[in-house]
Amino acid sequence: MNTHPFQLPRYPDLLQGKKLMYVHGFGSSAQSGTVGRLREMLPSATIIAEDLPLHPQEAMNLLHALTESEKPDLILGTSMGGMYTEMLHGFDRILVNPAFEMGETMKEHGMIGAQAYQNPRKDGVQEFLVNKALVKEYAAVTQSCFTEVNPEEQKRVYGLFGDEDDTVHTYDLFAGHYPQAIRFHGGHRMNDRSFMHAVLPVIRWVDDRQENRKRPIVYLHINCLRGNFDKPEGSSQKAFGMLLEHYEVYFVAPSLSTNPAGMEETMAWIFRYFDAPTWNHVIFTNQKHLLIGDYIIDRSPEESFVNTLIEFGSDEFKTWDAVIDYFTLLGGQ
Repeated sequence: MNTHPFQLPRYPDLLQGKKLMYVHGFGSSAQSGTVGRLREMLPSATIIAEDLPLHPQEAMNLLHALTESEKPDLILGTSMGGMYTEMLHGFDRILVNPAFEMGETMKEHGMIGAQAYQNPRKDGVQEFLVNKALVKEYAAVTQSCFTEVNPEEQKRVYGLFGDEDDTVHTYDLFAGHYPQAIRFHGGHRMNDRSFMHAVLPVIRWVDDRQENRKRPIVYLHINCLRGNFDKPEGSSQKAFGMLLEHYEVYFVAPSLSTNPAGMEETMAWIFRYFDAPTWNHVIFTNQKHLLIGDYIIDRSPEESFVNTLIEFGSDEFKTWDAVIDYFTLLGGQ
């Protein structure tokens, strides 16, 4: 996939004083690289992670006990852990590539037989055995997914799905129950890029909602994002990453009501280069002057703009680097 990563957003105060509980995937442990990323990137939060028992009902019993004792502000689960996390009702939750069909997944991907844990575990156990009885246990526990979905739960659960995931394919299943289904560029295993470009921005959305925090709004018009050869303008992705640290950022494009395919192509282009944070943040309109916010970056401005205008291509803002300098001086205001 031909993409160019934007500057990594940094959120040192994210989830300040709060607890995030991480639920790991199959054959992993609380010593996974994801736990290290969470502790490094969320220094103001307490990260809770425990090794899960091999048998699913024992794992669910442990997770229910943890949520009761720790009362986490947010639960993050990956793969098998995403499946478990969906069933931890009453909490804000993020599911990354959730394995809602664990029984079938185990059979399809050759997980039956002797297996080795991918990360060290507290009990020192390094290997385990998957047999048909265990597969049936996982198939049974997945039947409890989506049993308590209601409007309140739908607001509290996000699903993140890699567009190159070759292990599980549960986007449609999740989207049939929860509206907050989000694609991101990446595979099944979370890496630094998918963590920074998909997971962290969604954690910020959750934290903002919990705190009733309203950030200044910046509109980016596509006419100053698309450059030569249909690639992003130089430093525009870097600017987007920087803006995400302090602002609520929306993309603006002309409404092509007579050309739906053109609108779909525009959406695909924005997602290709700006990834998961574009979800629910693209506005198609031919009435730019009606946009209410704080700033708009636009190459073809209108006199009646309510927002502070950053006229891209003008003497003051000839490049995105000049835009970055401007917003750096503002310091998030």
